[in-house]
Amino acid sequence: MPLTRGNGARRVAVGSLLLVAGLVAAPGPAGAAPEQQCGIGKTLRYIVVFDQGTRAEEAQRRIGAACGETVTYYAQIGVAVAGSRDRSFTDRLNDARAFSTQQELGGQGSASRKKNRTRLTAAIKASPSVATTDRSGEQWDMAMIKADEAHRYSTGSRSVVVGVLDSGIDAGHPDLAAAVDASVSAGCVTGAPDTKREAWQPSAFEHGTHVAGTIAAANDGKGTTGVAPGVRLASVKVVDDDGYVSPESAVCGFMWAATKGMRLVNSSFTAGPWTLTCKDRASDQWVVHEAMRRAVTYATNRGVLTVAAIGNEGTNLASTKCDALPGELRGVIGVSSIGADGTKASYSSYGLGTADLTAPGGDHRQKPQSSNQGCVLSTVPAGYGYYCGTSMATPHVVGVAALLASRFPSAGPTALTKMLSNQAETLPCPTDYDLNDDGVQDAACSGYADYNGFYGHGLVNALNAVR
Repeated sequence: MPLTRGNGARRVAVGSLLLVAGLVAAPGPAGAAPEQQCGIGKTLRYIVVFDQGTRAEEAQRRIGAACGETVTYYAQIGVAVAGSRDRSFTDRLNDARAFSTQQELGGQGSASRKKNRTRLTAAIKASPSVATTDRSGEQWDMAMIKADEAHRYSTGSRSVVVGVLDSGIDAGHPDLAAAVDASVSAGCVTGAPDTKREAWQPSAFEHGTHVAGTIAAANDGKGTTGVAPGVRLASVKVVDDDGYVSPESAVCGFMWAATKGMRLVNSSFTAGPWTLTCKDRASDQWVVHEAMRRAVTYATNRGVLTVAAIGNEGTNLASTKCDALPGELRGVIGVSSIGADGTKASYSSYGLGTADLTAPGGDHRQKPQSSNQGCVLSTVPAGYGYYCGTSMATPHVVGVAALLASRFPSAGPTALTKMLSNQAETLPCPTDYDLNDDGVQDAACSGYADYNGFYGHGLVNALNAVR
């Protein structure tokens, strides 16, 4: 799943387009100085950070003068997406900062991309066809957060739109057909929104459809049931066919969510070519961090609450100086994962002040009696599948937030965040976290019963949210 790739802040993620080198002189594009000669190579995409308040005409002029072309400009936050065939594009920009994920990942070969795809599509078992029988009995995760009991009181309101920023949603799946709203869906893999149906439908990965089912699969006695089956979903495709989320795709997704008035965004990914991204202005990472920060802040100020996975690296994020994006940004609810026994999943990252809430994401080590798998059952294109990860925990939190947003239609991100914290069941740090019985603790949980680095404020509870 598109969460994290590696353990170090500078470890490069895989799943990129190959860089084609070799430049020759050629006349510059429109907007370039007459005497300027621009190099020609394969067009690479860049995210460009201008001073906030920069006018669109000025941004376009400067991009053109640097041998680039503007794909789109988000004037609200001073961030552009540009394309250029000149490898000196970033150096030519005047008082602006640019970064190309494609260029950063250009050296990754097909073997690395294949490895990444395997990591992303880590379904344990997938059913080949849509079920006509009720499979909710296999959803131990829903019982754990009392979603099944909550449905006696509320299934959520159609007025609430949840943006699923992911690999696309199969809108033809019977469990999701009534939930997916095509009018607010878009593809964002180029950095600019594309509302054509094929742009936001899944093309390579099941991940987004699985996440969507956990949030809002129909409560119709067939297949699986989501936490808030009464709400609407927007498919906002940010994962490309290599299983990668570029920062410009994520920025596009958050800006689209803000423009369309979504109440919530599910972000089961980390963006940027590094596992963790630093905000040091002296590095290229600052461009990615700043663009993401601005987009999320804008969305939050427009009433969108972002809920994000904090990663599958088992890292204590409180001990690092760099961030998992967007999970560690201000105003975002970071989610850790627990298994069927209610203990932090072995893979889940954690950290005091980083994990705000926890939810069932499954663990291969734990197989509940209600299922033959230790992972979470949900929808995948044309069927059902089991996935484990903080990606799977996050939509449980989003589903509970959607129930709260339905109950309190005027509540904004701050109010919803407080409500989510208040409804959670507190989980104290475990007295023993030796997962392999070798006498050594596998992670150290800091904090106290009501708030700690493993579980934040605790486990979400859908029943508490609706009554």
